[in-house]
Amino acid sequence: MRNKISLFALALVVFVLMFYCLARAEQDDLKVIDTTNATLTPSVAAREPVEQPESNLVTATSVVPNLANFDPTKYTLGPDDVIEITVLRHPEFSGTYSVNQEGKIQYKFVGDLEVTGFTKTKLEEKVKEIISSYVINPEVNVAIVEFKSKVIYVLGEVGTPGKFYMRSESIPVREAVVQAGLPTLAAAMRRCLLVTPDKSGKPKSRLVDLYSVLYGGDLKKNVEMRPGEVLYVPATVMAKIIRVISPVTQTVGVAASGPGEVSTGRSNVTALVTK
Repeated sequence: MRNKISLFALALVVFVLMFYCLARAEQDDLKVIDTTNATLTPSVAAREPVEQPESNLVTATSVVPNLANFDPTKYTLGPDDVIEITVLRHPEFSGTYSVNQEGKIQYKFVGDLEVTGFTKTKLEEKVKEIISSYVINPEVNVAIVEFKSKVIYVLGEVGTPGKFYMRSESIPVREAVVQAGLPTLAAAMRRCLLVTPDKSGKPKSRLVDLYSVLYGGDLKKNVEMRPGEVLYVPATVMAKIIRVISPVTQTVGVAASGPGEVSTGRSNVTALVTK
């Protein structure tokens, strides 16, 4: 009888904790939504069901970044970019250079050369102007070897969250989330946030409906990400509850096992370790 009462008490604690976590998770989601300037109301966001792609929709293997609009001539250089300058028939003026944190390169015979904000075309003209004193009608070509000055961040419920380098001045959220491995099954795709940092301490954020972009084909919601922005893909309320309840249920399962079962389990673990 005492064991039954103990199990009932543990089960009651689990259910109380589950409902408490549900309430806290909903409050957290409402606070996040309230910080945006989106038109979606908190009550609708909190009641929104979890939607996952059907089997006949686009899969991770068939979605690829669309680089058709990528134009390297419009890319502006910045710190950490690596460029290659080639002067035809004059290897002494050619070489590979890394842009330092001051936005400059150490160019041969010239010294520090400011390149921040330059496109490759503008830099070619600048180099021509500089070495024209040494070379008659120089033919200069500038190639961007590594794109490292512009980054975005994709965090939360995606396959590989982290920092991603941009090869252009902006990137659509669809391409960004594809690079990050697509949303996981626990992602609340209709309530993603695009955060724009601000040095004054007043960042701006707006709601992004990734589900409509990825699986609904609504390109009007495929907003552009700028350097430094953060795309946050939150977890669903149910996923948050499961993550909190799972350790508790495991503890209840161990407590509900008889002394003999627990002892046998420990013996099996010990045997595996000693092998």
